[in-house]
Amino acid sequence: MMKSDYKKYVLQFTQPAGTSRGVYTQRTSWFVFVYDSDNPAQTGVGECAPLPGLSPELNANFTEKLDDICKNIEHYRKLTPTDLAEFPSLKMGLKTAFPDYQNKGTKIFYRNAFTEGKRSIKINGLIWMGSPEFLDEQIRDKLNDGYACIKMKVGAIDFEAELSLIKKIRREYGAQDVEIRVDANGAFRPADTMEKLKALAALDVHSIEQPVKAGQHELLARLCKETPLPIALDEELIGIHSLGQKQDLINYIRPQYLVLKPSLHGGFGGCSEWIELAEESKTGWWVTSALESNIGLNAIAQWTSTLESRLHHGLGTGQLFANNFDSSLYLENTELKYDVNKTWELSALFND
Repeated sequence: MMKSDYKKYVLQFTQPAGTSRGVYTQRTSWFVFVYDSDNPAQTGVGECAPLPGLSPELNANFTEKLDDICKNIEHYRKLTPTDLAEFPSLKMGLKTAFPDYQNKGTKIFYRNAFTEGKRSIKINGLIWMGSPEFLDEQIRDKLNDGYACIKMKVGAIDFEAELSLIKKIRREYGAQDVEIRVDANGAFRPADTMEKLKALAALDVHSIEQPVKAGQHELLARLCKETPLPIALDEELIGIHSLGQKQDLINYIRPQYLVLKPSLHGGFGGCSEWIELAEESKTGWWVTSALESNIGLNAIAQWTSTLESRLHHGLGTGQLFANNFDSSLYLENTELKYDVNKTWELSALFND
């Protein structure tokens, strides 16, 4: 008989992680366990990783829903596209736990060149917000490590100071050498957004994620039409569940890119719908993790590896948290790879 339970686990950042929404020092994930009552050693694990301030499901009886799922796990075994639409991180956790259970806890969900250790995933180097000196130090480290794409959070310090850091990069590296993406997390004021977009475009910045706060569709549509710099939607996609709603949003705003986060944007199924609509409208896209542990990151990386995308993706490296789990993922030459010989270490998760 299939059974299920869950555990709350607090991940500790190795150093404070700054965004325009505040500074993270820790983040909480909930891990769903699926197992056979006659063979508890064969356990599937899935990570549910909603983000405070971004995931509406945290305000919608999240733990009560998780309790219900675990008590009625057989009912949730075959999820339809509309099931758990308002609980994307729970959906992603289940969509990971069930196949992991079926595969005897191997943490392999897709048999392909990535999980065979023969292919890697190109990722960007992430620059967290902070003082100009801290930003400069991170940028220098990423460039010295050889990253061909860096993503810089903007909107926390003086914009001119942020521009000066980008200018410094461009004095040494042209756009053909280093791709620069910026992420405002909605921090720009509508009145001066276009001026900032022009300044960034002049420095050959690749794109900007979510320049203004989500929900301003008329403003975003105008910006995307007139912008000198490609605009990527991120937070704008949260809470858009139905295929029709997704189609309407893309048709109205006409963004240049979508940034897809399975834990926020409907799990793998929801993100696949976004990808299909994006490609129909010639909208670009890439995948980004959302501060999951290595368990969630592993699932996202494996799914991303099936998409055959040549762009750099915003996947984590497993190095953010002091109490992360040893996994088969590793970084080599700024690309994410899978070590077929590495053993997972999950004792911290299973021990009380």
